[in-house]
Amino acid sequence: MSTSDQKTLYLVDGSAYIFRAYHALPPLTNREGTPVGAVLGFCNMLTKLLNDFHAPFISVIFDAARYNFRNEIYDQYKANRDEPPEDLRPQFGIIREATKAFGIEPQELEGFEADDLIATYARLATEKGYKVIIVSSDKDLMQLINDNVAMFDPMKNKMMDEEDVIEKFGVKPDKVIDVQSLAGDSIDNVPGVPGIGVKTAAQLINEYGDLETLLERAEEIKQPKRRESLIEHAENARISKKLVSLDAHVDIPVGIDDLKSRDLDQPDLKEFLTFHGFNSILKRLSIEPAKTTSVTPQTPTSAASTSSVTTEQDFPAIADNTYVLINTADVLEDWVKRITEKGYVAIDTETTHLTPARAKLVGISLCIDPGEAAYIPLGHVAPEVDLLSAPQDDVPSQLSIEQAIKILKPVLEDTSVLKIGQNIKYDMQILMAHDTYMTPIDDTMLISYCLDGTQRSNGMDELSQHYLGHAPIPYKEVAGTGQSQITFDLVPIEKALDYAAEDADITLRLWHILKPRLVAEKMAGLYEDLERPFAPVIAKMEDIGIQVDVSILKSMSNRFAEKLAELETKIHEQAGTTFNIASPKQIGEILFDQMGLQGGKKTKTGAWSTNAETLEKLAAEGHKIVEDILEWRQLAKLKSTYTDALQEQIADRSGRVHTSFALAATSTGRLASSDPNLQNIPIRTEEGRAIRTAFVAPEGKVLISVDYSQVELRLAAAMAGIPALQEAFEKGEDIHARTASEMFDTPLADMTPELRRSAKAINFGIIYGISGYGLARQLDISPAEAQSYIKKYYHRFPELATYMETTKQEARDKGYVETLWGRKCYIRGINDKNHAIRSGAERQAINAPLQGTAADIMKKAMINIQREIDNGNIDAKMLIQVHDELIFEADEGKADHVASQVKELMEAVAPKGITLIAESGIAKNWAEAH
Repeated sequence: MSTSDQKTLYLVDGSAYIFRAYHALPPLTNREGTPVGAVLGFCNMLTKLLNDFHAPFISVIFDAARYNFRNEIYDQYKANRDEPPEDLRPQFGIIREATKAFGIEPQELEGFEADDLIATYARLATEKGYKVIIVSSDKDLMQLINDNVAMFDPMKNKMMDEEDVIEKFGVKPDKVIDVQSLAGDSIDNVPGVPGIGVKTAAQLINEYGDLETLLERAEEIKQPKRRESLIEHAENARISKKLVSLDAHVDIPVGIDDLKSRDLDQPDLKEFLTFHGFNSILKRLSIEPAKTTSVTPQTPTSAASTSSVTTEQDFPAIADNTYVLINTADVLEDWVKRITEKGYVAIDTETTHLTPARAKLVGISLCIDPGEAAYIPLGHVAPEVDLLSAPQDDVPSQLSIEQAIKILKPVLEDTSVLKIGQNIKYDMQILMAHDTYMTPIDDTMLISYCLDGTQRSNGMDELSQHYLGHAPIPYKEVAGTGQSQITFDLVPIEKALDYAAEDADITLRLWHILKPRLVAEKMAGLYEDLERPFAPVIAKMEDIGIQVDVSILKSMSNRFAEKLAELETKIHEQAGTTFNIASPKQIGEILFDQMGLQGGKKTKTGAWSTNAETLEKLAAEGHKIVEDILEWRQLAKLKSTYTDALQEQIADRSGRVHTSFALAATSTGRLASSDPNLQNIPIRTEEGRAIRTAFVAPEGKVLISVDYSQVELRLAAAMAGIPALQEAFEKGEDIHARTASEMFDTPLADMTPELRRSAKAINFGIIYGISGYGLARQLDISPAEAQSYIKKYYHRFPELATYMETTKQEARDKGYVETLWGRKCYIRGINDKNHAIRSGAERQAINAPLQGTAADIMKKAMINIQREIDNGNIDAKMLIQVHDELIFEADEGKADHVASQVKELMEAVAPKGITLIAESGIAKNWAEAH
């Protein structure tokens, strides 16, 4: 078949290209330290294809995910395949970027394999009069070959037709699936018929015509073993045929006429190849590189040897720095030119406030080489002084924010220039307020977090001390402390220069040290798949904020104040005296000294302990005054932390509340919310739930709550390998009712709410490593009875007991446990001699892999959802994440569709073998939506 026809469509099997490319070249990294060996191989193959064939129409098609409709037919389909190598996972996204850079839109379709899209395009193209060339060496695609469809094997550099199919399978293309149905496939775990290989299968199909006829006439087969196998495994053969048959009628994402190829000498291709250092391809395409970069071979023995960047030993002393002030457009433009040539820059912003929504930009620092940094003052003002004192010098000249942003915006948004920051989420938000969206980014805080978890703080000062042996200039040295502390806009520029420039300098030095470790220590997948793409998602979410109804907050504050006054009166009457209920010391004196209650313990200071645990024990014994004190404490906290504080936390610029999510604060990868903390609003009490009614949607909008159902239990069932629980989840059963039935020998039909609640407490309590005493308190039973429940639970689900012991031992041996994404959750005190500390650490070790994997799942879902929002496919805003729940804002008329889209994306990120369910609610306020 001629390939010079202007109506020839080339269908490239992108997924096959990736793995061929990965194994064809040694490990390589770009200047960021990101693995790119497979990317280079992929680009080489695509370049050769386009150069050799000048394809007039072309599409590169990828597998959307490992799970597809064939797994519903046969759950063991491709079950034998290993997970992608650690250093290949970060390259999948870059390869899709590469495809776009070559002017080809990458295509994939959820629920189907690349082969199904290829089959559909082949069918539609030939119906429209196109010739088709399938570019792949995958034998499964040979069933598509006909007079108008050929197959080019790039590995053999050979065009294949019907004769090649006959040579490979012994039959013509239209009978290939019959042969494969009999022979099976060990790689894809297609069962086939035992004892029948390709050669025998071909003989049988040629003799009987097709699979179904053969199976119907199987008793005629003379060879006994072959006959018996065909009869016994007939159903497997039919299932296999469904697995190997390609679906040629899927909904194609892009029309055939829109797949026209374009000239390769395009700016985006030049930028992509240049950024990743693929100079050999630039040369082959006769494209002049934009700047010099390098790709460095990897060796696993040394972190320093895995990157082309400067190593610690090469750094000049921080004291020998060259820090400069940039206060003219000419100097800034020269720096921008140097940044573009360098290909990366460390950046840090100085502001008036720690909360981005309230902060004003004061200055920006930049660093392109260790020791060489600059500060751009933008918003420094002269402090107000007494008119009778000596006159002050004017503030030195500064660029206006508008001038500086106009010059910086192109390089900050240049996809070929990497922007490096320490907690860069903050800087991204500050620049978003000036219509500037930094991309791509690297974050030294998050790199450190992936590498070392929370073994030490991932703050810049601590990292600088640890890796550089240098204590950065303290903020108090430039801005003062206490009541005399000033905001950064009042700091003299000469002081600000050294402080701000040093921050950027240290950040770049840390990046040079930390980034190469990701590949060397096999943490690149966690960083590239989750943490790096997650930072911009959270930056956008925080920037949007959520609306609150001030009138509701004021009403609740007043109601809480009245209730607090009533409780105070009751407490004083019961005590027989007045005292400060907010004072733990005075409460202790009243309860234990004056009233003589038993069970109190004194702290090291000699004062009575009145913590929650102590008071809850006393309340359980029926002491009404203690119940009232606990209620007073809870109401007082709700009033001060939420109903009063939220009114003050509404940002002027947006009229919304903007929480801050700490990205590297927990050992399990969970986010931590603060200022205000929206994750700790209590929902077990009526007053706590009422707080959520104040979070509302604007006029014409609604809030959508979508949360994972019992995600940690589902993970426990899968990660511990508990068939009974896995089966229950797969069938959609009520897991707590099922557990109650198992534990209390009660048929599901006779289940009571009380038994189900007890089973729920046991289910969740045990995966948190609860003790008999703890469960006894929850269920209000004796510790002995609670312990018998736990023992029975482990007897019924022995796999869980084994998993827990194995996990605790792993923590003892390594000091950490891991999530399914490879996140290391470090467990402090796991080998401590103190029983209480060690027991607490063991409980943490049991739960951390589950909680951490749940956190990783949520991050992946949020990344995918935000991508769809950015691409215009989901018409909504993502506002808040609270552990397993996401809150969105959307038009009333579109809410049902948005909820369905989000639910589908959240469920689609389920790791292999885990069934995830997301549930949604829609209302005008958060409480009702949840």
